[in-house]
Amino acid sequence: MAVSAQSGEVPAGFTSIFNGKDLAGWHISRTNHHGTTPDWHVENGAILGSQNPPGKGGILLTDKKYRNFEISLEIKPDWGCDSGLFLRSTEAGEAYQVLLDYLEGGNIGGIYGEKLKDVQGVRADYEPHWKKNDWNQLRARIEGDVPHIQVWLNGAKITDWTDTANHAAGGVTEGMIAVQVHGGNRWVEGGHHRFRNIAIKELP
Repeated sequence: MAVSAQSGEVPAGFTSIFNGKDLAGWHISRTNHHGTTPDWHVENGAILGSQNPPGKGGILLTDKKYRNFEISLEIKPDWGCDSGLFLRSTEAGEAYQVLLDYLEGGNIGGIYGEKLKDVQGVRADYEPHWKKNDWNQLRARIEGDVPHIQVWLNGAKITDWTDTANHAAGGVTEGMIAVQVHGGNRWVEGGHHRFRNIAIKELP
């Protein structure tokens, strides 16, 4: 499913959850273990996130919670930046994470249990589909009480993974969506991760 490169356009059947102008409908977690960086802002129709001060990361969450859904967004990280797309997240950032780790040894599109116990995640073979120094479209779909997660990168399916049980914090089956700035040294000084055209399709 292709997405226009023009900021603000989303796929048919999806509803935008980022207006391209400000962070209305989103908030910074004050309890995330990566930090509470205030450096989330909108520039040229995209959300930019960075460490501030260096080493201090954090997450930006939707105000609304979602259960079964598909999310579409475009990403453009600077090399050296470790990020993630959090699905069914708690306020503190306990979530199923789609990896957006654009650094040496990192992975785009794999699955990780962020502060979740016993999640045996998976890495994705993303590099054949990745456009360097450009915007890349990523879609992620989560459904089921025992989460089944699929990820597409620029239209190619790169992940199809089902957990062995529901390992979400407290056994929840819904939560917020979040984007991350990793704390510590897994970030290049002055680097940014960029997110735009963020839209969702809720599923039964």
